[in-house]
Amino acid sequence: MTSHDFKDLLAKKVPIAALDYCVALWEEYPFHFKLTRKRVSKLGDYCYDRRAQSHTITVNHDLNPYQFLITYVHEVAHRAVHRRRQKPHGIYWKVKFQDLMCPLLKPAVFPEDVLEALTRHTRNPKASTAADPALAKILSRYDSEGSNLPALAEVAMGGEFVFRKRAFKKLEKKRTRAVCLDISNRKKYLISELAEVKPY
Repeated sequence: MTSHDFKDLLAKKVPIAALDYCVALWEEYPFHFKLTRKRVSKLGDYCYDRRAQSHTITVNHDLNPYQFLITYVHEVAHRAVHRRRQKPHGIYWKVKFQDLMCPLLKPAVFPEDVLEALTRHTRNPKASTAADPALAKILSRYDSEGSNLPALAEVAMGGEFVFRKRAFKKLEKKRTRAVCLDISNRKKYLISELAEVKPY
């Protein structure tokens, strides 16, 4: 894929003011890039194939431009520090994410409400935007589907909610998922913090 092809691919996915920067990141840290179907469990991911010595980044195709851009930079930060022996979202990743996001923290790229929440988020970045309920809620305002349902990340610990027509109680947080108790059968399940839920 050429830089021109990659730019065309991202043109309708990220804010126009960030487009050249996104292409520059791809040129600096080369990787295969794929748009994927909607995934409830994650917004994007990074994978390194040792045999082929190749890097692949995927991002869900249905994200709004601001969520897409943040997810893209999040995964590029993984690509940039992949040789470091560390936790996936440890200090090297945090510093690189801050470094890569800094040039984008301006009104030309993000609306004021997103910019304010994202600036706070970037001071101590989380494993995902779902782990930052304030940012996740603001970003959801720009979803084309216009869903007003809260994400599980916004439900307080001990709070009850409905997910896929079943009632649950939120018990414990596990990185990007939560341990939830099915109120009817008393079994525990891991549910993504990104999942949209209804108040019970």
